[in-house]
This record gives sequence, C-alpha cells and structure tokens, in this order.
Amino acid sequence: MKENTRINALKGIGEKMEQLFSKLGIYTIGDLIRYYPRGYDIYEEPVPISELEEGKTQTVTGTIYGKVQVSPNRKMQVTSVQVRDFSGVIRVIWFRMPFLRSTLSAGGVITLRGQVIRKKNGLVMEHPEIFYPSAKYEEKLHTLQPVYPLTAGLSNNMVMKAVRQALDGLDLSREILPEEIRHRYHLAEYNYAVRGIHFPEDKEVFYRARERLVFEEFLEFIVSLRKLKDENEKKENHFVIEHKAETERFISSLPYRLTDAQKKVWKEIELDMGSRYAMSRLIQGDVGSGKTIVAVLALISVGMNGYQGAMMAPTEVLARQHFESITKLFDTYQIPLKVGLLTGSMTAKEKKEAYARIEAGEVQVIIGTHALIQEKVHYKNLALAITDEQHRFGVRQRETFFEKGSMPHILVMSATPIPRTLAIIIYGDLDISVIDQLPANRLPIKNCVVDTSYRETAYRFIKKQTAEGRQCYIICPMVEESEHLEAENVIDYTSMLQEEIGDDIVIDYLHGKMKQAEKDRIMERFSRNEIQVLVSTTVIEVGIDVPNATVMMVENAERFGLAQLHQLRGRVGRGKYQSYCIFMSGSKSKETKERLEILNKTNDGFKIASEDLKLRGPGDLFGIRQSGIMDFKLGDVFQDAKILQMANEAADQLIKTDHEWMQKMEKEERTSSVIL
Repeated sequence: MKENTRINALKGIGEKMEQLFSKLGIYTIGDLIRYYPRGYDIYEEPVPISELEEGKTQTVTGTIYGKVQVSPNRKMQVTSVQVRDFSGVIRVIWFRMPFLRSTLSAGGVITLRGQVIRKKNGLVMEHPEIFYPSAKYEEKLHTLQPVYPLTAGLSNNMVMKAVRQALDGLDLSREILPEEIRHRYHLAEYNYAVRGIHFPEDKEVFYRARERLVFEEFLEFIVSLRKLKDENEKKENHFVIEHKAETERFISSLPYRLTDAQKKVWKEIELDMGSRYAMSRLIQGDVGSGKTIVAVLALISVGMNGYQGAMMAPTEVLARQHFESITKLFDTYQIPLKVGLLTGSMTAKEKKEAYARIEAGEVQVIIGTHALIQEKVHYKNLALAITDEQHRFGVRQRETFFEKGSMPHILVMSATPIPRTLAIIIYGDLDISVIDQLPANRLPIKNCVVDTSYRETAYRFIKKQTAEGRQCYIICPMVEESEHLEAENVIDYTSMLQEEIGDDIVIDYLHGKMKQAEKDRIMERFSRNEIQVLVSTTVIEVGIDVPNATVMMVENAERFGLAQLHQLRGRVGRGKYQSYCIFMSGSKSKETKERLEILNKTNDGFKIASEDLKLRGPGDLFGIRQSGIMDFKLGDVFQDAKILQMANEAADQLIKTDHEWMQKMEKEERTSSVIL
C-alpha cells in the first residue's frame, strides 16, 4: 500500500463510503493519514455530582432516578432523566434521541460523559455519551481519543478504523527532515509522529508528535515562500503606473482626512507601482483602520493609467458590498471609471456578459470572489490584483490571480494583527506596510468580560438595543463531542434564545455546514435588518459589514484565542453608534480571567496579538481554538511561534547549504500541508 493508493483499497470502504470521505477531501491513503484530529477526548476519572463545574466536559457515575421523559415537541424532541449519586442529583438531557426511553430504566447504574451547562433550574448535563453498563467506561479511562471533523453519514469511529488500517499498511519509514536538523531541534521521527498525532498514548506523546509535524509543515511553507520571493523580485514591472491628479483630487474631496498611516502606505504603493519591478505588498491593518480606501486609491490610479484592477473578497456578501460602495464613490466624486461585479452565484447569462465586458476592457475595476480567477475569465490588461483578507486565500490562489494578467502588481490586505517578527516569516514573499492608526471618528468599543450569571442581564441589554433599532451577533463555539455537528449548537441555542427573548425579535442562525448560497442569503437578510439577532459560529469572522450591528456577545469565550476574539469583535463598531462586546466565560480559572481581561483593557489588535503570543503555552492546545491565521492543517501562528522561528532558522540553513535536500523537495512535489 502506498500514499497515492485510493482509499477504497482499505477493508470496509466501498463506493458509498468512498464518496463520504471525498466530501472531506480524502481520496488517497496519504490524504487520510494527513487528515489530523481536530481535538481529543480525554477520558478522566468520574467526579461526584456535587463537584460538577459549569462549562466543563466531565464524567459522572450514578443511578437513574425516576422516569425517562420525552418532550412532546416533535421538531426538537428532548429526552431527559435524573441521575443521582451519594452527593447529589443532576438532570441529563439529549436532543432528538427519544429511543432512549426504551433503553434506560429506573434503578440502573450508568456512566455519563458530557458538557455541564447552567439552565434556569440549575446545572444540566447536555447530550452526554452513555456507558451502560458503567464498566465499559474503564476501557477508555485516561486515554486520549481522537476527534475528527466529520460529514453527515460518517462517524468518528469509521474514520478511526480507516486511519488505523492505513497506518498499519503503510511503510512509514520515510524521513524528509535531514538527520542533523532533526537532532538539533530535538524532533521526533516521522514514523513516531504520524502515529502519535492520531493515537497518542498520553499528552507527552501528543506534544512530541505535533511539534515534529508542525515543524515540517512550517518548513515546507517557508521554503516555498522563499522561492516565490526570489521569483517575484526578478519580475519586471510591465505596468508602470504614473501619478495621476485624479487620485489627489479624490483624496481632498473625501468628507474625512486620511490618517498619517494611510497616507504613508499609499505613498509606498505609489512608489512600488511606478518602480522597475512589479509590486508584491501586504497591507496589514487592524479592523476599521481604513485599508479599503487605500485599495480604492490604487484601483483609481491603475484605471486612470488605462489599465484594469481587480479586487477579490472572501465572500459574495462582502464582494457585493465593495461593488456597491465603490460604484457610489465613483459616482459621487465623478471618477470616470466603470465598475464590474463577478461572483459564483450570478446566472450563466450574467457571467457571460461580465466575461465579455472584462475581456473587452469595458470595465476598469472588477470586484468579485474566487470567480475572478476561474479559467473563463480573460482580462484585457490586468495591472493590479488585490486580495482582501489574505489568510482566507493564501499563496496559491494569489499566484493564480497573478498569472491572470501579464505579471500584474499584487496587493494583499489583512485585518489580522500579527507581531512583526512573525509577519516577516509568514508573509515572506511580500513587502509589508502597516496601518497602525484608527480614523478619528471611530467610537471605541465598550467591552466587558463576565461569567454566565450575567446571561440574563445580557439578554435584557440585547432586547434594549434591538428596541432602539440596532442589531446583535451571538457567537457559539463548535461543540467538542465527536458525533455532534456544529450546526446543532447554533440551532439549539437559537431555539432557546427565541423562547427567552420572545417572538417580537427576529433571530436566525449561521454555521459552516450550510451551503454558500444559504449563508449569503442569511447575511443579506441580516445586512438589511430583516434579522435582528444572528446566532453564529466563527463563520462570520470575515465577510460581513453591518454598520447597524452594535452588540457582539461571545459564548464560552475561553475557548478562543485572543486574536480570534479580537477579529470577531471587529464585526461591530463599524457605524456611527456606540458598540459593545460581551465576552462570556464558563471558566472560573484565574488564568482565563487574566487572559480575557486583556481584551477588556484594549482595542488595539497589535497589542492583543503580542499578549496572545506571550500567554500561549502547550497546555492550551486542549482548550483554546486556533487563531485561524493561515490555513495550516496543524500549525498555529500564535500557538507555535517558537516552532515557526525554529523552522525559519532551519530554512535559512537548508537553502544556503543543502542543495541536495532542496532538489529532493522539488522532485517529490509533495502536497503542502497548507491551503496555499
């Protein structure tokens, strides 16, 4: 069996199962062994019911007390039972599992493992895993069980079985890292690492396995970036953009003054586009710092020089918002350029018309989504390619954009604040500009970090804000249990919230399992204030701009990294109204409170990023969501900052001295672990 063998070579994987795996991007044995767990269930000793803590996943052993009850509501059937031990009683509930009424009986001893939450009448264990008889739990005690991202029809157990088979059937002796590098940085062998990441015997094995694989992932990424930078530095400027009076007139006509940081970055862009070599520049700026207007200046400048400029946004909603706002700006300030839109949801006829206008040069500024880099799109003279929210696209898509024209200038924008030491490494092929000032008219967001006892007060505040015509976001984290979909979390929360707040307020939900068209429909309705409260996972982190939204409430804030919480907070405070962010934590630990207090004290993303970097430790890997910066399979820029710097040092050495290793890397053409 080899890495390029199709997964149907494994026992038990027929045509139907193969199709399910393909939905997860798994086609070969190699894909499967690089499909890493998203977390681990750590099976610890049961605790007395009286010692259960809100917000934690814990285990209890007790006796079923009284009848098993099933609610009559067919849409959301809730099965509930009371379980007691020597220390107390806990109510346990399951969603959509009415059959439990016939399998659980009064007086039976049962072990349950699930998340403990607070409801009106006290603590409740929600949707726990059942061990009946209780002795079955001992088999899993003290183990780390991998939890894989799933798709409907595919269980965690199915993925585990397939991975075990693949690991047993493969020759894992291959070693891509030179021995000297492995010894210098005390890294595990590949064989140990790939087994240890899927089925770690304990936390120590997991840490060693993960460190090795993250190092390799970062090293390959950095080496490919260095090669890209070398190539880009030699690319001649085919589109020398001359200074045009229209850009200065546009700046002076704006109803606000550009900040000094915006002016500085605009000058850097102008110099790049008029120089000998093609521009490859990143604009890094905090949420609301005014990156978009600088990008618009670049588009005007290119258009007035007789060329085309295109800007790619991460979502259709954001692309349409950019299209409408830029069209309005050009009309208001009499900029004689035509703006076009191209997105995936347009009809075949609309796309055909858009393609024709782009190819004929009838539109000088083109706004869109990934549709801008499809094969059917032919630009007349693309001189500038802009990508918004860099980490959502990555290097390979940026290069595809670059190849669409005759070596156009590349401008990349990111609202994710990263300390400069790390930014220089992960954006190694780009020159970096930073907008580190916020416009003077921005009202600072008011923050509060609270525990769950504040929830009723928070709901009253949300009702007050919506009564004043404002809108709110509520963020739920992904559920941890392996058999649950993230969808259940937001759907259940939305039902509960509607009961709490009442039918006068329109509440809807958004999650990553939805089809893109459905996500866009919900976001459009929210942007038109047809939905007042949007319950969502972090899918709204980028891609929606609603100036009327004034409240961001994050449930279980302790599960997220500070940088990601700051990104989420950036969805509010975008309009003229005072905005608020409520970070609700289910953890009572002192460390968690101190960490979240950083967000309470500052709205400066760069300060927060630096603090996040200092506070992260290996133990956080079991509790805090990854930052979401660059789509690495395992690595996290903040979590693994030290490994990133080690990989950067190793890349320096290998590029300078180990030409044989570099040639081997090129020959193997191994699929990078990063969505480049």
